[in-house]
Amino acid sequence: MKLRVVLVGLAVLAVCSCNRRNVRVEPVAETEPSVLPEPDIRWGICVDSLDITDGVIGRNEMLSGILSDIGVSAQTIHFLDRRSDSTWSVRKIQAGKPYHIVRDRDSIATARYFVYDINRTDYVVYSLTDSIYSYLGSIPTDTVLNFISGSIQTSLWNAMMEQGAEPGLAGMLADVYSWTIDFFGIQKNDSFCVCYEEIYSDSVRVATGNILASNFITSGNSHYAFRYRYEDERGEYFDENGNSLRRAFLKAPLNYSRISSRFSNARVHPITKVVRAHHGVDYAAPSGTPVYSVGDGVVITKGWDSKGGGNYLKIKHNSTYTTEYMHLRGFASGINQGTHVSQGQLIGYVGATGMATGPHLDYRVFKDGTAIDPLSMDLPAVEPIKPEDMPRYLGAVSGYMKMVGLSVPDTVIVAANPADSINSQQ
Repeated sequence: MKLRVVLVGLAVLAVCSCNRRNVRVEPVAETEPSVLPEPDIRWGICVDSLDITDGVIGRNEMLSGILSDIGVSAQTIHFLDRRSDSTWSVRKIQAGKPYHIVRDRDSIATARYFVYDINRTDYVVYSLTDSIYSYLGSIPTDTVLNFISGSIQTSLWNAMMEQGAEPGLAGMLADVYSWTIDFFGIQKNDSFCVCYEEIYSDSVRVATGNILASNFITSGNSHYAFRYRYEDERGEYFDENGNSLRRAFLKAPLNYSRISSRFSNARVHPITKVVRAHHGVDYAAPSGTPVYSVGDGVVITKGWDSKGGGNYLKIKHNSTYTTEYMHLRGFASGINQGTHVSQGQLIGYVGATGMATGPHLDYRVFKDGTAIDPLSMDLPAVEPIKPEDMPRYLGAVSGYMKMVGLSVPDTVIVAANPADSINSQQ
């Protein structure tokens, strides 16, 4: 009996051993670590669990009305209006600009944030729940250089569009030369070349940056401009000799259609038919056309000219020059006697008040109290680059000089890549 048990046991052991030899053990596959999806961050907010509604500011629409329509309380709106001035005032919101309302997905009636696109790269976020606050932000961007050149056959705008430029670049170039070139006097076959920045976000062009260098050739004369940050000031434009392109006065206080009447000591008045002096320049333009101060100064007179000038302003710029703006339809907000104004600041709108046959601006300039012809005056310039700073200036813009066809002095070290100095020119 014992022998039988032993034999049975040995048989079982042999079978088990045999089975172990024939069994293939599969390796256990290693599991990949779980990868969490990237959170959706917009405007500095994680919006994975939020809903976004896009809209556009309507004409005469205000933020208070938009917020009220989506259930934000009047108390919150009032508090936000008071608190936002330190970042970006809600009163600056403009019609036609996009906005975004961010809500809780599980409570669609609750608006958590209001986002307003200031431009294509900058935005402001207003928090509407918990602690009410606002902050400014910008989308990540890359800056690249672009260069175009062309010849004018019909207009500067058309010539630039033919070269693939963005519509706003023509106006930017006109602003660069606004003190030195009358763009209503440019002629066929005048030419230009421009080096400028283009701003991209995720390979999509979102904005035009600064013009860094240009050459505008009119009547056979070259007019060079190079952007340079001088003495910790904001970027300004100087020519190849370090002279500022900015003048104490703009060439004209508005974008006009034509000059309807020039400076004269004996002009037949279009209404009274009396021959008398006309010590100004009449710029014909549609009613409501913005009028800007030609220089820094102080408003010394605002009112009604009973002698035919209608609504008018006088601005004293310094001890030498005063300018006058007549026949205005109205005045810009905040413009009063004693108001300090900056060059290019909006001061009023073209109209036909007083003795006028149609909408126009009668613009006058006084030097030491005597009226002078605005079209022939020698515009006073601002300070040029100091002689001791010229080597630094030429070194910074030398690469751009070559790009716009200007030879560089032999003593100047030319930058290998003009793009390397973009940041120093902001």
